[in-house]
Amino acid sequence: MTADSAPEHVKFAIIGSGFSGLGAAIRLQQAGHRDFIILERADDVGGTWRDNVYPGCRCDVQSNLYSYSFALKPDWSESYPSQPELWEYLQQIAARHGLARYLRFGHEVTAAWWDEQADRWLISTTKGQVSARYLIAGVGSLVEPSRPDIPGTETFAGTIMHSARWDRDWRPDGRRVAVVGTGASAIQIVPSIQPAVEHMTVFQRTAPFVVPHNNHPVKERTKVLYRALPSVQRANRVAVYWMRELLAIGFVQNPKILKRAEVVWRRHMEGAVTDEAMRTQLTPTYDLGCKRVLPSNDFYPAIARPNVSLVTEKIIEFRADGLVTADGSEYKVDTVILATGFHVTDNPMLGKVAGRGGRTLAEAFGQTYLGTVVPGFPNYFQLTGANTGLGHSSMLLMIESQLNLIVDAIEQIEAAGAGPCEVRPGVAAAYNTTLQRKLPKTVWGSGCSSWYLDSQGRNLTLWPGFTFSFRRRTRRFDPADFTIG
Repeated sequence: MTADSAPEHVKFAIIGSGFSGLGAAIRLQQAGHRDFIILERADDVGGTWRDNVYPGCRCDVQSNLYSYSFALKPDWSESYPSQPELWEYLQQIAARHGLARYLRFGHEVTAAWWDEQADRWLISTTKGQVSARYLIAGVGSLVEPSRPDIPGTETFAGTIMHSARWDRDWRPDGRRVAVVGTGASAIQIVPSIQPAVEHMTVFQRTAPFVVPHNNHPVKERTKVLYRALPSVQRANRVAVYWMRELLAIGFVQNPKILKRAEVVWRRHMEGAVTDEAMRTQLTPTYDLGCKRVLPSNDFYPAIARPNVSLVTEKIIEFRADGLVTADGSEYKVDTVILATGFHVTDNPMLGKVAGRGGRTLAEAFGQTYLGTVVPGFPNYFQLTGANTGLGHSSMLLMIESQLNLIVDAIEQIEAAGAGPCEVRPGVAAAYNTTLQRKLPKTVWGSGCSSWYLDSQGRNLTLWPGFTFSFRRRTRRFDPADFTIG
């Protein structure tokens, strides 16, 4: 397919080849569908676990739960999976299910719109066009790096890189490094490179809650047992699932419970940091859980080392050889690492997908139903869409729940004559009204500013409940909630 050729006609077009996109392809296969393609802008599968190759990158959910339920891996090397192992897992999954024939690498989606005359989706990519009856977006929310708008960036003579665009050739040895941010990426990067750098300055906007991590190597006898008796691994997965599900009580029902965890955090922080001024800097001013809780055993010890400085003043300017903060201080550095997160509620991809009347997903995102379908977007399905994020468990649970809904929807749409299907606006509106009534009562609505919130202060990111309640809601496609044909 070339840029000037006729569109490739398929029944299903899937965008992205991370956990969501590959999961969608596999479920379509299992349902007997073969007429689909997977559009991937990169040159390999993996999504965020392909892109984030910074030192120390690791998932904060246990390996046995952060994997497909239909493809357990008995030989995880650690109880919490590292980025290289997760990427390899996804590559193995794609190979095991023969997805190479469906993958279109180097096909970045530049636009997608609903053709009302043809009742099909037209998708433009950097290598041509695709026409599809159904469009399944598995793009994910942690894909587009967010970079701070700081004057003078172009004058900086050293290296600037975002954590999600890591330069594999860069080495920390003898460097003077600035790490901007103290979120999930930073707390893994800082201790990974601290021993090698000459000096590191960590610029913190808001102190995070960093709690003890219980990651450990998986024993060889455990791997042997899992291979011989898969039911044992499934039992462990169930145990981990319910252990994490209990955390949702504190997040969404009774945030006061989380005060007990703050005692654990304080003991953890003060055990590594003895300087009183730094302890004050590292003490959050919001309730635990309002922002993402971060597990690490080595962040606090690393930040307390003599070659590390913690700065809480705002950066106002880049200069050729360093950074300047609001109090006039200048910090000489040769490398700036932006651990500044992603565009989540304002993901640029949302502006590239247009439904009926040219309305974009960016305009309609707050009306998403079950995080999966949107009024005015016929035959369109969104994986990890609005309000499907979790603060306590594995996103694979949400993705597989959504896939249950999608596969059942397609079966019923096809049985009804394959006419365009879209959720009724009233159904979506009522659903979102209920969500936005619940969310302010959760710990995420307790007053802090976070990437969970959009520009209007709405939480369009997280699911305010247990994963089993979402699984129940998405178990079946209800035709009464939709118009078909």
